[in-house]
Order: sequence, then C-alpha cells, then structure tokens
Amino acid sequence: MDGRWDGLRAEVRKTIDALVSSGREAGVQVAAYLDGESIVEEQAGLADPATGRPLTADTPVHAVSTGKGLTATVVHVLAERGQLDYDLRIAEVWPEFARHGKDGITLRHALTHTAGVPALPADVTPADFADWERMCALVAAARPRWAPGERVAYHAWTFGWLVGEVVRRATGRRISQVLAEEVAAPLGVTGELFLAVPAADLDRLARLEDAGLAALMEYAGANLPNFDAVAPPAVRPDATTGGNPDVLRADVPAVGTMTARAVTRMYAALLGPVDGVRLISPERLRRVSAAAARGTEWVFGQELAFGLGYAVEDDGSFGTAGSGGSLAFAYPELGLTVAAVRNRLGAGDGAPMEGLRTLIRGAVVAGPA
Repeated sequence: MDGRWDGLRAEVRKTIDALVSSGREAGVQVAAYLDGESIVEEQAGLADPATGRPLTADTPVHAVSTGKGLTATVVHVLAERGQLDYDLRIAEVWPEFARHGKDGITLRHALTHTAGVPALPADVTPADFADWERMCALVAAARPRWAPGERVAYHAWTFGWLVGEVVRRATGRRISQVLAEEVAAPLGVTGELFLAVPAADLDRLARLEDAGLAALMEYAGANLPNFDAVAPPAVRPDATTGGNPDVLRADVPAVGTMTARAVTRMYAALLGPVDGVRLISPERLRRVSAAAARGTEWVFGQELAFGLGYAVEDDGSFGTAGSGGSLAFAYPELGLTVAAVRNRLGAGDGAPMEGLRTLIRGAVVAGPA
C-alpha cells in the first residue's frame, strides 16, 4: 500500500478506534481506492458484541440501501455488453408488469426513482420478501401513483424487484447470481459482496444492532405521510429486517451485504482499471454518474438528484447510502472511491461514517502529507 498515505491511514484508524472505544460504534470498516489502488483499509471493533467475535476486513456487513449501488452496477455491466438498454420498456421483458397502464415505464425510470410505483401493500411481511415470485407479482399488480418520469420518489424497496426482475427476464439469471459471476468474481471479492447471502455465509456476517434507527422510523411513520407506503411497518429497513436470516438469504436487491473493501473496489472498477478489470467504459461512466432526475422527493421532501441507480451529490460524487449510516461513493474527477460500513445502525448521531468520507476526500484533495 502506498506509503504516501500512511498519515491518512493513521488518522482513519485513530478516528474509528475512538468511535469504538467510546461506545458509539460496535464495529466499523473503512476503505478507499485512488486511481485503482487501495490507499485505506481499516477496521475496528466487534462483529458480534455478544460473543466478542472481532470485525475483520473480510466480515460482511448488511449495509441496507448501500446495496442499491450493487444492483445498479449489475445493470451497467450488462448494458456494457449489450444485454440491457436503459430505455427498455419493462413490460417488453415482463409482460405482467403492463397492468394498470404501466407499459410506458422503462428501466431508466426504475433506476432514477421516477417509475411511479414506490409503494407496497401495508400488510407485506418479511416472509413475503423471501418469496421472489410473490414480490414481483405485487409490484406487477401495483397501480402507478403518477405517470413515469413525472416525480422523483424514493423506491425504497420496489427498486430492487423492478430492476432485479428485468435482469432475471433478460438474462435468465437471478441478479445475485449475476453480481457474483460478473462483478464479484472478476474483482476477486467473492464472499464479500452479496445481494442474497448464501446460507453457508450467514454466520460470517456482522450482527446488526439498533442505535436509534428504529425510533427514527417510528417517528417517520407517524409524521411523514408517505413513509409507510414505501416502508410498511413490518418491513422497515432497520436492524430487525436486516438481521432476519430469511431476508438475508433472499434476493432483495434494494439492499445488500458487503465489506467496505469489496464495495470500494467495485466502485473503483467503475472509474477505471483495477488489477486489469474495468467494469464499464469511460463514456458509460459519464452517463451513469450524471444527474438524470432531480426534484423534491416524495417521501422525505428533500431536493435529490439521481443518476442511473446512484444518488448524485453536489461534491461531485455518486453512490449510495443506507439507513443506519453505511455508505459507498465514487468521485470520478478525483479517481477516488470511499466506503464506510457499521453494524450499529444509528440515527441522529452526527453521521460518523459521513465524517470518515469527508476526512478521506479532504486528504486526497490536499494531497499526501
């Protein structure tokens, strides 16, 4: 690892050690790549405080909606090979989806959270999530809330089945299988990047803890009129749902499980070659990382911008973050990718993972000490 970044690594290590020793975090992983090379790979704390099992660099962590970046990346790898087109009408490969006038919704609409079908039935359960055919049938039967492209609405859960079923219909493979074979394997991170976690790997995962996220979601359900529509009470994206073995084993491609070093490597291979592997072309990178939809988002009422499957932020980055605080982002102009994942899902705690991202970006902008 490049010695010019020893100072940055020491600062990251000091920061996460303090987070763990203070009790703010149970376990944390942080990783960064610059121009296709690893410059940070640090971890601290416990994967399971109940047993004392340490959080190591290869311990997968369920990082909630950070997994949407894995799902989007699968689409772009397939598009690069001509197997998918962003303007594909979903009903062309999934005829049942055309019900209730949804025949004009495209894969691009799904990726940009403008498809108009963000809601799930109020009584949906984790057992339903474990049944791919049932969930796709529910999404296909949904009535759109508005015309495609008319409004930005975070498709918190439906994003995964919309995109994942298009992948399955177009390729004949589950999206978790495509991720494993076409992304994780070439990058050498098999066993660290999952949409569906194999049963044999469940015991390797970090154990999730709640640190205020559940209370925040209760508050959101009571105070945001559209929150329960996209995240019904029995399937809120929290430590309970994310720790459910049946949900973890299932394809639920709106969420994912990963190590920081694996997801950072994946984003690095979107920007350029990583040990000879580049996932998409420079031209496609420009397309997928540019803002494709922008507006006041329907659930949270904030101004948001989405590229093709990723959030696009004002600091020049694109990527995804998960409820509870984990994140993974890329800075194309800097050649930088950063990820920070945690197993204590917090809210209102000062966003320490975001602080780590800011620390690393600032150091790269300033240059090695």
